[in-house]
Amino acid sequence: MPETQYVKELTLRQIEVIRAVMLTGTISRAAEHLGVSPPGISRLVKHTEESLGLRLFERKAGLFIPAAEAASVFEQVGRVYRDVENLNQMVAALQKGHDAGLSFASAPSIAQFIAARTIQHVRGEFPELFIDLNILKIEEVVDYLLLERGEFVVMSTPVQSDAVENEALATGNLVAIVPDGHPLASAGVVSLHDLAREPVIGVDPGDPYGAMLMRPFTDAGIALTHSMRGRFAQTVVSLVRHGLGVALIDEFSVAEVYMPGLTRLPLRETATLTAYVTRKKDRVLSSFAEYAIQQLRRELNRAVAQRPWEQPPAQ
Repeated sequence: MPETQYVKELTLRQIEVIRAVMLTGTISRAAEHLGVSPPGISRLVKHTEESLGLRLFERKAGLFIPAAEAASVFEQVGRVYRDVENLNQMVAALQKGHDAGLSFASAPSIAQFIAARTIQHVRGEFPELFIDLNILKIEEVVDYLLLERGEFVVMSTPVQSDAVENEALATGNLVAIVPDGHPLASAGVVSLHDLAREPVIGVDPGDPYGAMLMRPFTDAGIALTHSMRGRFAQTVVSLVRHGLGVALIDEFSVAEVYMPGLTRLPLRETATLTAYVTRKKDRVLSSFAEYAIQQLRRELNRAVAQRPWEQPPAQ
């Protein structure tokens, strides 16, 4: 007589059915618990016992009572389900961002409004995600990325390094900013020549951001001398608000509906700035980082599309 061949493994479906019968005590209740028909449960229990060569249940008055010899099987089934429940809880926590983090950095010009709005979206999608936002100068970006202190950086100029890659997110305009009540505030639209006749607050042209702000004047043949300088865009905005001069700035730095004390004016000339996301080459980003970049692109383009302060140029 050939030796009976029994299976050595249970499928997840068999484990699920065994547990349901063990918990409910009857085939009909197990079927109801699993949302299937009783005959299917009955056949699967019988097939499982036959294929294992083990009696899993005692049948008494329509009740299915765990057999004594299968006690160790039921103990392991319970353990498997506890592990599955723990796994599901872990997955649910990760979906909310629990015990996970997102670190990224931004140029100051993008951080105040655009990055803050982006984080609102990320927090809405992953309410328990820890977020670490750093503000960096462009010369700090490569070390930040190569040392993996963060997953990506958003800058107003591309980062020149063979170790990183830049991707354009959105292109916005440069705009003039003047204090409320300034003679240019009611002009509707201004030219670079209009600005150059005023005390101009800028950023050091030796800085990539400062060079970008100076280039339109240079291209227009205007030899501009700053009346004063700030290190970051938000410093320039604050100085203008306090009536210390006028400035040319990127629109992402002033992308807020209400900015009391400041009037924003479109330029007659065309001058633009492109925002980039920069990351370490070949680094695989987390799903949180990918979602954040998607929202950054959305917020940058929304700022360009809405421009609440811009009026049609005078004819």
